[in-house]
Amino acid sequence: MKCVEITKEKILTVSEIEKPTSKDGSVIIKVESCGICGSDIHYWDTGEPKKLVMGHEFCGLVVDPGKRQDLKVGDKVTGLPISPCGMCEACKMGNPQYCPSTWTEAVGLSLKNPGGFAEYTSCRADLVKKIPDKMSFDEGTLVEPSAVALHAVALADVKVGAKVLVIGGGIIGLMACELAKLEGACYIAMLETNLARAKKSTTVGKADQYFDAKKENVIQELYEVTNGGFDVVIECCGNSAAVTEAFLAVKPGGKIILVGVSTGPVTIPTVAAVMKEVTVIGAIAYTEREFTTMIDLIANKTINAKKYIDDIVTLDKVQDSFTRLTNGRDDAVKIIVHPND
Repeated sequence: MKCVEITKEKILTVSEIEKPTSKDGSVIIKVESCGICGSDIHYWDTGEPKKLVMGHEFCGLVVDPGKRQDLKVGDKVTGLPISPCGMCEACKMGNPQYCPSTWTEAVGLSLKNPGGFAEYTSCRADLVKKIPDKMSFDEGTLVEPSAVALHAVALADVKVGAKVLVIGGGIIGLMACELAKLEGACYIAMLETNLARAKKSTTVGKADQYFDAKKENVIQELYEVTNGGFDVVIECCGNSAAVTEAFLAVKPGGKIILVGVSTGPVTIPTVAAVMKEVTVIGAIAYTEREFTTMIDLIANKTINAKKYIDDIVTLDKVQDSFTRLTNGRDDAVKIIVHPND
């Protein structure tokens, strides 16, 4: 089957690999839609691991139900791409994202399980989720990144009337704005270096105002508009500058949720953390319940996720799409791949 795999640093190549077969009862899915994620960009940027077929935000049709007797050929599904053991304390407590095995065989994130940048993919039977017929394949693809945002907002425990700052205007940041507004936030600001994308957070998204992260006095501006800082800061970039801004922009006694992941060291202003008695919480992935909650929110149109889709491309245009998403000038937030078109 046709796929796109990592060849070297910032280079993806259209290749041929074997079509997956049901192993240990896994479900085989014809991929109709797959999103390009920020974590995919990290792999693309480094060029490692070579031969990795990315794409963990997938949606498609069942071609082999494996051991799932409640599924049939032609059912519309998505799935949690993770690979938790199901036996450890974290798994038994409903937090598979903590499991040491969660990423070892993750779909599109490990060499063992090629992801949705291919015509077909395989997902562990117990992690496949059927989606309603009224939900499009592209909406199904957006469940996974939206669940990441839901997990972050849940950890933030946003109160009615809260002032929230989101740093980073990718799909997770924009969905965090949507969900924080649903929780009752009265004011949401977006902090971004890419002003084209920042503007979209207010015109298309739910942010009330955006700020230029490159401005020298931006922290002062944020303090003035909030009269002392934000109740919650959700950081979705992971680099040192963004993390530092989170600590400076949060109010005393406030909360910072770290969603962004850095592949290198990150420095933080510990004096701000100490003097403000800031609560800092890392957020990784989601619970299974949060994943299914996002299916319901998107299917019922409580969240209009589809409005964030900027382009739909075929496999031969994936390389160009990664370049577009990283040029720092384009307002594109989410590009969707249709591997079978």
